[in-house]
Amino acid sequence: QVHLVESGGGSVQTGGSLRLSCAASGYTISNSCMGWFRQAPGKDREGVATINNIGTTTFIDSVKGRFTISKDNAKNILYLQMNSLKPEDTAMYYCAAATHFWCTGRPSDFFYWGRGTQVIVSS
Repeated sequence: QVHLVESGGGSVQTGGSLRLSCAASGYTISNSCMGWFRQAPGKDREGVATINNIGTTTFIDSVKGRFTISKDNAKNILYLQMNSLKPEDTAMYYCAAATHFWCTGRPSDFFYWGRGTQVIVSS
């Protein structure tokens, strides 16, 4: 049984930083594409960052240069380092895992999902 558990969310002021973690069990993150998604109230879920089996990363334009996605294969944990946070980054952040090694930013391509961790950035 696969479980993805996010942690690290919270409330920060503009310009602050947070590091999100996603601990996986019943699933080996090194073999497949992993991603971070977010969903703000009234908006669609969007892909924020992905990392494939060999460590190639992608980011949406709005977070490039501010967010970093990484993974610790030995610990089976996915991370999202978020710096220079802005109020528009406020959302529920979800960790997701695909059943293949190639990545897209489409939520429909990810099979396993965590329950999310809330990020609030105040101005």
